[in-house]
Amino acid sequence: MEKVHLTPPGQRNSILRGQSCQADARQAAREFHSAVLQPDMALVIFFCCSKYDLAVLAEEMRTLFSGILVVGCTTAGEIGPLGYHEHSLSGVSFSASAFNIVSGSIAGLQQFETTSGQALVADLLPKLKNREPQAVPDHCFALLLSDGLSLREEQLTCALQSALGKIPLVGGSAGGGEGFGETLVYFDGQFRSDSAALILVATRLPFKLFMTQHFVAGEERLVVTEADTFRRVVKEINGLPAAEVYAEILGVSVGDLSPQHFAASPIVVLVNGTNYVRAIQKVHADGSLTFFCAIENGLVFRVAKGVDLLSNLERAFWEIRAQIGRPQLVLAYECVSRTLEIRQSRLAGRVGEVLRQNNTTGFSTYGEQFRGVHVNQTLVGIAIGNG
Repeated sequence: MEKVHLTPPGQRNSILRGQSCQADARQAAREFHSAVLQPDMALVIFFCCSKYDLAVLAEEMRTLFSGILVVGCTTAGEIGPLGYHEHSLSGVSFSASAFNIVSGSIAGLQQFETTSGQALVADLLPKLKNREPQAVPDHCFALLLSDGLSLREEQLTCALQSALGKIPLVGGSAGGGEGFGETLVYFDGQFRSDSAALILVATRLPFKLFMTQHFVAGEERLVVTEADTFRRVVKEINGLPAAEVYAEILGVSVGDLSPQHFAASPIVVLVNGTNYVRAIQKVHADGSLTFFCAIENGLVFRVAKGVDLLSNLERAFWEIRAQIGRPQLVLAYECVSRTLEIRQSRLAGRVGEVLRQNNTTGFSTYGEQFRGVHVNQTLVGIAIGNG
């Protein structure tokens, strides 16, 4: 276990990071607690492998962090002081001396309505104002963790950001490993499916939200001609079986399509002048494709190819440092498809070093939320400076 000191000598840490690779849930929780423990904690956020005994982990977290606001989720891989891992517990603690924080949750995402998101924000904003009367949007941000298999991130993200107004939102969809198992969000001492947790933060420390991706769209325009919008399934592209069209562009057979192809050659759509990735989750026997994001009939898209991921990442962190200095924390949400590409390309060591140099903690997601948009195959997050 590594306990990481992030602020200059002589200053008290306002954020502590920790990561445990213990296989036993109880031992992992105890190591994590030891690493992030600090006086007067306002919030603890954690990210954990879904293979842990989650009932034991929840019990231990309740005991260790009694009286502290704790929010977390399961993952498709964790990022922390010890680097990329697929069976670990990572996270951070925030000091009440530098952060005022309130939080709430939404249950029953399958029945989510815009009014539910509006009601949650309307309940939390006055509470944050009571804690920090001088809180203004320039000094506030929102963090979101949601069930990654709920198929409701678009509606949820749009509703919350609309209600938040100028307060920016960033978040990630919980994962269940690379096998797309159950995805759970931890709030109020329990892991729950079909739910989301929203955290509102006010701080005088400098911060910067960011989103980075490394794809260039191809020339050929494709049109979704038949889709099951509710299930995010595309059945036909240009009037032909979706998987057949996609495989032909890649120059492979439908039977050979794999997550590696999906990661290296995602689909992108143009929204207000910006290309957004719509990552493919899997191919079905009937030739249809399931996506991580909403897909609808008539959507025009292109197949993209990646450029230099490492250079793209280094440039993103250079821009962060230029604006707020060396961050004491980068809370990052990275799409599982992007993580898979990093491993495929044997870049995990070099990318992990860039993340380590910038004090990054986070997890591999089933989708990312940036302001009011649900996105795929990106790295999104928030960087917090030292003031």
